[in-house]
Amino acid sequence: MEITKNTNLGELSRNYPEIAELLQKDYGLHCVGCFANVHDTLETGLRLHGYQESDINNLIEEINRIHATS
Repeated sequence: MEITKNTNLGELSRNYPEIAELLQKDYGLHCVGCFANVHDTLETGLRLHGYQESDINNLIEEINRIHATS
């Protein structure tokens, strides 16, 4: 599965715990571990934390590179 801006944070957290940990630890996206994450997309979470479009695109590319090698 390719991870996109529209990937649900709850789904990402359940299916890819290593990516969820990376988002929490390296990018401050603690909402990944929140019970309400089933309502947000990756893009929504990143925008709420002040990430801009180019940052979001770069992060998603990095996540997919990590995901492809795991």
